[in-house]
Amino acid sequence: MQRYNSFGPFMRKHFGTTVYKVNVDAGFTCPNRDGTLGVTGCIYCNNDSFRPNSCKPTLSITEQVNNGIYHTRKRYKAGKFLVYFQAYTNTYAPLAQLERLYHEALRHPDVIGLAIGTRPDAVDEDKIAMLEELASRYFILVEYGLQSIYDKSLEFINRGHDYKTFLAALEMTKGRNIHIGTHLIVGFPTESREEMLAMAEGVSALPVRFLKVHQLQIVRDTPLAESYGEKTFHTFGYQEYLDFIVDFIERTSPDIVFQRLFATAPDDILIAPQWGKSRHQILHDIEKNLVARDVWQGKKFAMATTK
Repeated sequence: MQRYNSFGPFMRKHFGTTVYKVNVDAGFTCPNRDGTLGVTGCIYCNNDSFRPNSCKPTLSITEQVNNGIYHTRKRYKAGKFLVYFQAYTNTYAPLAQLERLYHEALRHPDVIGLAIGTRPDAVDEDKIAMLEELASRYFILVEYGLQSIYDKSLEFINRGHDYKTFLAALEMTKGRNIHIGTHLIVGFPTESREEMLAMAEGVSALPVRFLKVHQLQIVRDTPLAESYGEKTFHTFGYQEYLDFIVDFIERTSPDIVFQRLFATAPDDILIAPQWGKSRHQILHDIEKNLVARDVWQGKKFAMATTK
């Protein structure tokens, strides 16, 4: 029994072959860093915490795609590929520049689509219309960074937009054959455990199909690391997080596809929480806890919606 929907099996069923993401860095910046909204970014943000070493904006998109496909295929025997524009805000550029970069990424014959990480305040009707046109021929996934549904937390992390901005971006994007994803971070000191869990039902009620959720990590060279050094606050312990994510999965609609359930920043920049576990071990332990508690995705969501 598959106890939660994950991205790999979803893509394999959709395309009839294994699909892997190939990360690229197109050299974008962020309105929260270039002075438009701010210069320090979100308080937790250090792109080195999730960007692969192979992503180098000094290389062209074509070179990054070719390199990524070569190494991924060699290691995983992948069939098709999704080019992931990940670093910073990947719709934050003039329309013509975005079109050129996206088309360049799609040029490789084994690329079946794009995943585009961005902010809900960095899209407009023209950009969404362009993505809609691409979505008529390719798998296009727009991943909106939300992080929290609570304005108090968005203010705490210096996000630069509110929850209504996210909802407006969803309204603009839905119903246009564009796959919609979002990102949540759990563990902000502004939220109770119940508030964090309530985001499962909150996102499930939205036109969102794909979800990334992970624990707050404090990494070096961020404003959060500086404030944490001055006054520590609680971060998830390992078993505590396993218990939490199982509860979260249980309360999430069975229609949602999880792309990520936790984060693993590199050890050399991670301050807290330090679990000392590999990605494989964490996945194994999540599954073990799901089985031990006889939990599956949507178990409590289904109960809540039928009351």
